[in-house]
Amino acid sequence: MSQIHLPTGETVVKTAKTYARDLAERTIWSFLGGATAVTVAAGPADMFHASFWQAVGAGGIAAAFALLKGVAARAMGQKNSASTVPGV
Repeated sequence: MSQIHLPTGETVVKTAKTYARDLAERTIWSFLGGATAVTVAAGPADMFHASFWQAVGAGGIAAAFALLKGVAARAMGQKNSASTVPGV
């Protein structure tokens, strides 16, 4: 009969901590990238009245921001992670 190998409690806690740190970092950077993108694409005065193309441009700028952040994180931190948080 085969045995079931379950992770230890310590492994689960470490995984949950890593996930929470990664999720928090991604949320913060996504907010900053999106806010920067809207400000650049539509301008601070018109950010609540952006046209379709300004909104599309903001999405592109946010995606470029995420790409640059991931490349910078790889250069600064873990080589196999796009996170700037140590140990993720």
